[in-house]
Amino acid sequence: MPTILGQNQYGKAENRVVKIVRDGDTHHIKDLNVSVALSGDMDDVHYSGSNANVLPTDTTKNTVFAFAKEHGIESAEQFGIHLARHFVTSQEPIHRARIRIEEYAWERIATSDANSRFIGADDVKHSFVRKGQETRVTQITYDGESWEVVSGLKDLTVMNSTNSEFWGYVKDKYTTLKEAYDRILATDVSARWRYNWTSDEQRMPNWEKSYEQARKHLLHAFAETYSLSLQQTLYQMGSRIINSRSEIDEIRFSLPNNHHFLVDLEPFGLKNGTDDGAVYFAADRPYGLIEATVLRDGVEPKIPVDMTNL
Repeated sequence: MPTILGQNQYGKAENRVVKIVRDGDTHHIKDLNVSVALSGDMDDVHYSGSNANVLPTDTTKNTVFAFAKEHGIESAEQFGIHLARHFVTSQEPIHRARIRIEEYAWERIATSDANSRFIGADDVKHSFVRKGQETRVTQITYDGESWEVVSGLKDLTVMNSTNSEFWGYVKDKYTTLKEAYDRILATDVSARWRYNWTSDEQRMPNWEKSYEQARKHLLHAFAETYSLSLQQTLYQMGSRIINSRSEIDEIRFSLPNNHHFLVDLEPFGLKNGTDDGAVYFAADRPYGLIEATVLRDGVEPKIPVDMTNL
């Protein structure tokens, strides 16, 4: 045979699951986008077309929805763990399951107070508005023995309107950028962190608390770092998370530098300086792209350098 089969997997991608929990008049929402990928003894289906070892992708889809009802959705990580364990332990040909989840956050709509002319407006606890901030993500991988949980977020847009500089860099004949001693620092944070929980024998992290705390430390580090480069800020964000959260060993960032350039207003007789505020042009492209991994000392990196499909 001139060719052989290499790595392969299959499953159902982007199952949109919305779970509503009713606690009396108070409702709670979990909104997930779940993708399942399974691999194992799948040579025959590729070589001969035999489906004897194939669990239909439609079945994986049905399992996702059934588990949302049967097990609930305590967290994206816990839900993914339930699914991965099920597929590997219930299907002998399946040796490895990878579950990727995006979670979309909602918050309650603040309604009128008790003095409103709208009767009962203060009792509304079932209306929500989609948060326009980051998307929470997680990837759970299970091979029947060990776990790998990589969680994080994407599209978290942050800005410092001052306390950022950029100067002292290499200059050659193609360099036109002027040194900046008071600039805007803005980025859309994409971050993935890897948990050191790998076995059912270990104590499982509190996934919800861990995410909230990692996000908090990331934001605090961004706000509290007087930045001489986006690289410096990235390292401070990663270090703050790892030093504050013992369950996290590795974190990788991809940070576009969302450039804001001072507009030249001299042709109109106007000075555009930063002393009393300024007008900027927000450029969407091209942009600098700063990427790096921050690790706990002694830990080997495992998060892929290219996070495009993570």
